[in-house]
Amino acid sequence: MAPAPAPLTSRPQWQALTELQRSLATCHMRDLFGQDPDRAQRFFAEGAGLSLDFSKNRITDEVLSALMALARACDLPGRTEAMFLGEPVNETEKRPALHTALRNTGADPVLVDGRDVMPEVQQTLARMDTFTRDVITGHRSGFTGKRFTDVVSIGIGGSYLGPRLVSEALLPYHHGQLRGHFVANIDGSDITEVLNRVNPETTLFLVQSKSFRTQETLENSRVARDWFLANGGAERDIAGHFVAVTANASEAGRFGIRTENVFPMWDWVGGRYSLWSAIGLPIALLVGMDQFRALLAGAHDMDLHFRHTPLERNLPVLMAMLGVWYSNFWGADTHAILPYDHYLESLPSHLQQLDMESNGKCVTRDGRTISYQTGPVIWGGVGANGQHAYHQLLHQGTRLIPADFIIPLRSHNPVGEHHASLFANCLSQTRALMAGKTEAEALEELAAEGMSAGEAAELAPHKVIPGNKPSNTLVMDKLTPHTLGALIALYEHRTFVQGVIWDVDSFDQWGVELGKQMGKEILDQILGNNPERSQADASTEHLIGLFRSKRP
Repeated sequence: MAPAPAPLTSRPQWQALTELQRSLATCHMRDLFGQDPDRAQRFFAEGAGLSLDFSKNRITDEVLSALMALARACDLPGRTEAMFLGEPVNETEKRPALHTALRNTGADPVLVDGRDVMPEVQQTLARMDTFTRDVITGHRSGFTGKRFTDVVSIGIGGSYLGPRLVSEALLPYHHGQLRGHFVANIDGSDITEVLNRVNPETTLFLVQSKSFRTQETLENSRVARDWFLANGGAERDIAGHFVAVTANASEAGRFGIRTENVFPMWDWVGGRYSLWSAIGLPIALLVGMDQFRALLAGAHDMDLHFRHTPLERNLPVLMAMLGVWYSNFWGADTHAILPYDHYLESLPSHLQQLDMESNGKCVTRDGRTISYQTGPVIWGGVGANGQHAYHQLLHQGTRLIPADFIIPLRSHNPVGEHHASLFANCLSQTRALMAGKTEAEALEELAAEGMSAGEAAELAPHKVIPGNKPSNTLVMDKLTPHTLGALIALYEHRTFVQGVIWDVDSFDQWGVELGKQMGKEILDQILGNNPERSQADASTEHLIGLFRSKRP
């Protein structure tokens, strides 16, 4: 048996970064910019239609070189190639992670267990093409012959967050023939509010569940089915109004969905990476297959960039290693995603699942307990709204919170000077985070406002902004299907790179599985389906009893 690799924190590359952090601990980014007039041009990289300014980070050329040395020491190039080649990088489940195959527009085969999966991927895309065209044109209609006007996508996790994000982000590309609705929450208010807005004669339901056993999705689908039958639909009509995306066609059939209305999922695609598959059907129905294929093309271009670009100019690698730098050497616990585009409002929610479900792990790939920080808490919101909410903490709080600012150069809705103002707001935040305001600057500012020396001295400490807070700025020409695909793929690969460095399996989610398992046990106890006493703790038992006492 080969000896276990040296612990991450004992590697010389890790020790070198520890020393570099100490040397930069009292260095301000103001000084780094002042000493290096070419800094902004040098710490700038491009790929797949995206541009990254990473100059406003606590880094030097030496730090960047050391970060890339750590990436190579962790065999990032080899692990990357293994993922693209279909090797079982999801090691605990012994599966590949081939979401990249779903958007592979090249001619090369992609093998899983020696079999090329690309013909099946292309066949599914062709089926999606036919299906979406038939629905959009009215060739496929509801049980009374009326055209479909609404699509209700029922899923949860990756079957919900990804399609919802893309559908919202591409609103300028909607053809207008259909309205999209997304249901995920097991809270009955979610499905009820959607059903109150649609007509059973003209509503198409998409049941999105890899296993067709996900509790939340099945419960919501049963409610939709019962509603449909209670409002004019018959059992025979279910086949025309319900479509499934699943790997379990037999369960979909028992629900009443015909085989020809079942689109496949594969066990080599995780839920949080599945929007590129038939899970993206709601996207394709709302924007058309041409735009959906443009989304895939953008992601594929980022795949090529990630796979073939040297690490030092590689967008996912740069962003990932900067994240490692702050998480493991500066004590940052969270990372903010701040899109300055109204259509990207749901991006932080999607990236929360992508990152935190992937890298929220406490053991290495071979089962050893981890002694260093892994996945950070991902959070954020759309700019410039956040400037009047949580940005105060970013600027003057005691926590170090790296942030990604994302903004297009051109808007889909160029109203007056709105976009110029939005862009100015974005840049002002990154500049203020970097530069801050010294006490001397605060005193000078207050004196210019006519304040007395005594009053100014009293107020100035409250106006001091430390600065030296790191940020990345991601820029694109315009938010299009292509650039959106590249953007999402960028963050997928960023997450993968960090998983490689931290030596975790980024493609399993056993913590999620434990919650599902306990949820079923507790539900059985609530419903009285388990005559034996639960093994739950006293707190859970007490709360179950409280709930049961209020049930009708």
